[in-house]
Amino acid sequence: MKERARTALNRRELMKMAGLSGLGVALTACGRGFGGGGDPASGKTELNMVWWGDADRAEKTQAALDLFMKQNPTIAIKTEYQDSGPYKDKLATRFAAGNPPDLMMMRMDSLREYADRKALLNLNDHAGAVDMANLSQAAKGLTKVGDATYGIPSGLNTIGFVVNKAITDQYGVTIPDGDAWSWEDLAEFAKEVTDKSNKKVYGTLVDPATMANVIVYVAQQGEDFFTADGRFGVSEATLTKWFQMFEDMRKEGGFPPAGFVETTGSSPEQSYIAKGTIASQIIPTNNFLRYNQVSGGNLQLLRIPGEAGGERRGMNIGTPALWSIAAASQHPAEALKLLNFLINDVAGGKAMKTTRGVPASSAVADAIKPSLDKDDQVATDYLIDLQKETLLSVPPYPVGASAIQDALSAVAPEVEHGRVTSAEAAKKIIDEAAEALSQ
Repeated sequence: MKERARTALNRRELMKMAGLSGLGVALTACGRGFGGGGDPASGKTELNMVWWGDADRAEKTQAALDLFMKQNPTIAIKTEYQDSGPYKDKLATRFAAGNPPDLMMMRMDSLREYADRKALLNLNDHAGAVDMANLSQAAKGLTKVGDATYGIPSGLNTIGFVVNKAITDQYGVTIPDGDAWSWEDLAEFAKEVTDKSNKKVYGTLVDPATMANVIVYVAQQGEDFFTADGRFGVSEATLTKWFQMFEDMRKEGGFPPAGFVETTGSSPEQSYIAKGTIASQIIPTNNFLRYNQVSGGNLQLLRIPGEAGGERRGMNIGTPALWSIAAASQHPAEALKLLNFLINDVAGGKAMKTTRGVPASSAVADAIKPSLDKDDQVATDYLIDLQKETLLSVPPYPVGASAIQDALSAVAPEVEHGRVTSAEAAKKIIDEAAEALSQ
């Protein structure tokens, strides 16, 4: 935990060097370090745009940017991208060097830190430059720190529960009503699958260490994972119930035994639902297409259990990142024009498709839906429908939030293998959260 705190502190020290204006101090020999790029045409305004992702995402993004540059021949865009791992520290280094990109993907666990240091452009000060008319209230809420708006979601996402109908049909198990089922219904369903398959298939596999999963459950219990003032809002009792729920499922047989899960990677192709040894699990909905492909096209997409009977709704929408503009950008007007294009241009949306989730603009999402694969249409409808409901306001992650995911990942295997109790795990996470958020 001390090492994680030191890493977060180093990032904050870099941000302090950048200063509240975002202009920063010059660091010698500080390269951009993102990879990619290219020289702009002579005489054009150059915008530097950075993000994380793979080559496929880069190709689709570049196709959209080519459309923008054709519409705006006086603007050239230098793009830089890399894998997500080092992105956070390298972006902080760019700001500390006084060399921030004009437009960037801003991680949600970094938003408050950059916003508090006034390093990002407040879109409220540029009313009308970016059309937000087709963003839902939930989508707009993701962009705010206090009353300020520091970007636009690069895409929208949520989590959903998938069930393999081929497995349930094979063993004569009825899939519960995905709009009304409870966590107790999940436990009964999972046990029935395991029992009727004679343990050839386990009923469900939910990762208790994934923060997105915990956040939904915590909200259903009437608590806030993070409070508006940046504290950890979860009680020991709720975290204990969370871990114990899966341990009880494990004892009943609906959940796989300890040690079942191996470190085989996290892609849909490597998942246990694709292997046919698990009947149901939680996935990010933007991955529904790939999960369904590798599962023979047999997956049904349901809501998360507990939504109908909890103290309040737990499900919400999220975003992998915002598209944000540096406050110190030398070309804010051009950067705002590019941001508006990325959010509202239908042709650009068709080029990028759902590589970063469902488009934040409902108009663009509706327009591109017919061009998507059937399973992407299912996932898009799922998220569009969710946004029509009354959802909780979600505050931005406080500085140090990533350490809580680390704590969950460290503690969950200890519970699984019986080395700590659910109550001991809950106390440990709360203690580590308090330390991380106090740095």
